[in-house]
Amino acid sequence: MVLLIQYTIIFTSVLMLVALGGCFAEHSGVINLGLEGIMVLGSLGGALVMRFFPNLPGPVMIIAVLAGAIIFGMLYSCLLGVAAINFKADQTIVGTAMNMLSVAAATVFVKAMNTAANPDDVSSVIQYNAQKQNFLLKVGGFEFNIFMLVAVVGLVVAYLTLYKTKFGLRLMACGEHPQAADSVGINVYKMRWAGVLISGIYGGLGGITYIMVSAAEWKFEVGVHGFGFLALAVMIFGQWNPLRICLTALLFGLFRALASVYSGIDFLANLNIPSTLYNMLPYIISLVVLALTSKNSRAPKAEGIPYDKGQR
Repeated sequence: MVLLIQYTIIFTSVLMLVALGGCFAEHSGVINLGLEGIMVLGSLGGALVMRFFPNLPGPVMIIAVLAGAIIFGMLYSCLLGVAAINFKADQTIVGTAMNMLSVAAATVFVKAMNTAANPDDVSSVIQYNAQKQNFLLKVGGFEFNIFMLVAVVGLVVAYLTLYKTKFGLRLMACGEHPQAADSVGINVYKMRWAGVLISGIYGGLGGITYIMVSAAEWKFEVGVHGFGFLALAVMIFGQWNPLRICLTALLFGLFRALASVYSGIDFLANLNIPSTLYNMLPYIISLVVLALTSKNSRAPKAEGIPYDKGQR
């Protein structure tokens, strides 16, 4: 049961971080379907830090890995910003392309890097088991991961930013009625860029959190197993509200954790349910939840609509 709780909190942290990133983008008026791709690039940035700087002191390693994930996530989100905001491209297509490109780009890059270091190594794997200890803290029988704290801080920052600051209120105004926001002097383009870049920060952090708590190494050609899309479902079910997103992420995180630890829980193992069903549970739940709640969904009114300054 302790293991189930640990995994639930871990997967909740991942889903919450990425969903909060999507929340910022959509509140600004930009649909970020590329969260899956941003997660992959964010995880790559953090993994590269551990690969090339393995002997950094613990606190420095933590900061450097977080910074690597943030920078790579932000840089990759710029593709969405340029295409959707500057060129007014279809945001759904851009996000889908980002997801496809990310896995391919990360795989090619890691394979080239490994081959350069060892001509016989053509894998897309980065190992970081030795560095994982810097991110762990055991309290009693519970293994605490620093990324759980990052998720909590990210939640608090998101809530305060959106609802307690001028920046957050202006950001949400750009996602509801950008023409009205522009009429009172708010630069809609800058606010939408800010929303996209913030989504890159959160998505990058979610990516490195996912790979760090999942294994001692990561094979980048497998991506992040659809967690970006699960996070989008969390965001929609959470009604673009950070606190509701937290609760929804907890629900989805529980079902995802069951898929990882069901064999260690006696009453679940004795049910003789195929393992594939447990693996499908989070995605089945997301489909059911979205089908039941889509009619009551209250998305930002201007999300996905390119802003035209001359339109009224």
